[in-house]
Amino acid sequence: MSLFTKDTIDRVREAVDMVELVSQKTDLRRSGTRWSGLCPFHDERTPSFSVNPEEKLYYCFGCGEGGDVFKFVQQTEALEFQEAVELLADRYNVRVEREESDPQADQRRRRRDRLHTLLDRAASFYAKYLAEAGEAAPAREYLASRGLSDEVLGAFRVGYSPSAWDRMLLGARQGGFSEEELVAAGLAQRGRGGNLYDRFRGRVMFPLADARGRVLGFGARQMGEGRGPKYLNTSENDLYHKGRQLFGIDVARKEAMRTGRFVVVEGYTDVLALHQAGIREAVAIMGTAMTQEQLAELAKVGDSNRRGAVFLALDADRAGREAMLRAARLAEDRGVDLRVVDMPEGTDPADLVNTEGADAFIQRMDRAAPMIEFQVRRVLADADLDTPSGRDHALKEARELISAVPERTATRDALVREAADRLDVPVDLVLTPPDRSAVATGTGPAPTVSAGELALRAEREFLTLCLTTGTVGRDYLARPADEDFSSDLFRRARRHLVEHFDDPLADLPEDEPAVGALVTDVAYAAQELPATKELVLQMSILQLQQRRIEREIKQVSQSGDPARQSELAAADQRVRSELGVVMGQMT
Repeated sequence: MSLFTKDTIDRVREAVDMVELVSQKTDLRRSGTRWSGLCPFHDERTPSFSVNPEEKLYYCFGCGEGGDVFKFVQQTEALEFQEAVELLADRYNVRVEREESDPQADQRRRRRDRLHTLLDRAASFYAKYLAEAGEAAPAREYLASRGLSDEVLGAFRVGYSPSAWDRMLLGARQGGFSEEELVAAGLAQRGRGGNLYDRFRGRVMFPLADARGRVLGFGARQMGEGRGPKYLNTSENDLYHKGRQLFGIDVARKEAMRTGRFVVVEGYTDVLALHQAGIREAVAIMGTAMTQEQLAELAKVGDSNRRGAVFLALDADRAGREAMLRAARLAEDRGVDLRVVDMPEGTDPADLVNTEGADAFIQRMDRAAPMIEFQVRRVLADADLDTPSGRDHALKEARELISAVPERTATRDALVREAADRLDVPVDLVLTPPDRSAVATGTGPAPTVSAGELALRAEREFLTLCLTTGTVGRDYLARPADEDFSSDLFRRARRHLVEHFDDPLADLPEDEPAVGALVTDVAYAAQELPATKELVLQMSILQLQQRRIEREIKQVSQSGDPARQSELAAADQRVRSELGVVMGQMT
């Protein structure tokens, strides 16, 4: 991009009404020859922000931010210097000149300007058609059913495209635009026979604008069955690039620059619903994976005084979780504070706001977890607790993630406890894997079983021992509560063994092969053992109860319920006492 001439920059600066410009971001009051107000760059209650209209400068005595008209636009609109000059020139009708003008570059610039004008007119036409046309009544009803007001629809210039194949064509031609320009703007396309027709017909239209508010293309939702894909976007062209686009960035940017954060959602109506609810820093990635270009735009909310935050409020399904994990990898080098808003399964932000109100979403934002916590909890939530290998795999993944958290921090300690509790393994194994080199050289004890196998060993041994002991074993097999088993697989296997104690291999569930495999393994192992003494069964069931109480103690210690903590402490002491009695009888 060629630079603006010095004369152009001076004329733009001269044309700017500094008080009017700054007043768009904060209320100003005259104080002698200056104007003052609350600083738009940091939160304050007492005005410390001053504007000099003659020199066209600003300065905040609270945070130290200051500069001229161009820097003010750069900071408040997240633009580069050249973009700030261009925006102000457009706003104050200043003709611009560029150094070392390139005729071809000028021609490309003029063409882009015409395409921007064409797209802007198209957005205005679609918005008017939505508001006035009888054909658009179902679209108006649909948007109203989503709880969206005329005010928010107008702010985002939401519209409706006529179902006729040539309404946009005719209107654009009357406005002096060529067929080539219509195709280049993505508003028309050619059929197999070469005939031109409107690309968007019978759809709700969402203008896709850049950060300056210039329309680059459209996202369009169909309103009837059998009319093509549910959502149709402008095809990639000279202006529109899907990977760079954030729906609502032009409307959300002002609030985001003030709050220092963006809220990222998936769909158009999510953005509209959040803005209507007062959460005006929301933008959408439109159901795609976040790109480097999108994250770079979001990162602009951060500056030298504060770190920008991006709150991801994507759908709670697996696709949404994967999108958040990809975003985390992109954010590592951007210095962005990435946080995850926990959304209920099957609910999007628009649904949540409409059914529970804005406060419900804001409360979830207040509880938003840093990305590292989300990643660890996702590993633990997806862990296969029914098999030793599943627990070992989850332990390995969680350990690697937690190792990236600074030591001696509350976050690291909490994650370690949570992983140990979920996987039912000692805290030491979450922090440090077994020293394989020490085992290999003979300088350390050889681990006989993995952490995952150790966690399930007591449960497997209990089932096996019960099968060796006839009527007494049947009685003990039915005694534990389901909560005494850490694995749902073992709970289901225990239920099968209770029902088929005399013939464990009978009626193995065909639709649950894991249960069948475990029951078979336990039954054959029991055949190799002598009958178990009742005292051993007593000890085995007490050990199950002790491990369950320990798991509950870990959980309650995080929730902070003193009464429940006292109950569990008493239960733990009782079980320990009973274990001592049984062990004394066995000696």
